[in-house]
Amino acid sequence: MSSIWEYANPRRFMATSAAILPWVTAIAAICMVTGLVWGFFFTPDDFRMGSTVKIFYVHVPSAIMAVNAWIMMLVASLIWVIRRHHVSALAAKAAAPVGMVFTMIALFTGAVWGQPMWGTWWEWDPRLTAFLILFLFYLGYIALWEAIENPDQAADLTSVLCLVGSVFAVISRYALNFWNQGLHQGASLSLDAEQNVADVFWYPALMALAGFGFLFLALVLYRTRTEIRARRIKALVAQERFA
Repeated sequence: MSSIWEYANPRRFMATSAAILPWVTAIAAICMVTGLVWGFFFTPDDFRMGSTVKIFYVHVPSAIMAVNAWIMMLVASLIWVIRRHHVSALAAKAAAPVGMVFTMIALFTGAVWGQPMWGTWWEWDPRLTAFLILFLFYLGYIALWEAIENPDQAADLTSVLCLVGSVFAVISRYALNFWNQGLHQGASLSLDAEQNVADVFWYPALMALAGFGFLFLALVLYRTRTEIRARRIKALVAQERFA
């Protein structure tokens, strides 16, 4: 019986990811196109928010993936710290720019949505503030990787930063549970039927969320493969220098 740790071997990871990447990419494209076209063109305007509600199909999935990307980085970083598997460290590094872009999209679309709803582009709401801090942690994480030449040392220090930043990832997700104040609404997509949006918005939103999720997976796989190749090239260059 094979172990999941076998995929920490770079060769095994490269072979497996090459086989599944076309499928993941195709599923991401199908789900995203279906969810966004369905949501933007085949759902009615909301009785309170009008057509502005349709930014929901971009804002909510990107916000969810921004937080989940950091959680994925935390898990990969902990695997690196405990098991010292280089693929996990490179996967965390690869996920950071993707998560940062999702965070930027969520902040931008949130501002565009908030202006007509709240009458302001920005409010120092607990969730919005935590989300902004999470974005800064993404920037710091990426900068720390680039600032340290030794990859193992960089992986160690970024793992610590990832652990600290996870506090703000949790706060951005559950801020309304911690502080019963602020302009931001509660969860739009929830397993609790009483908190969900209407079904006419719910189903295309789930499709869009699946598309964003598979897109994140595809981009992380692509970028992790690139990081592995880059490390191999550096190793070959180093060998030639000392040959």
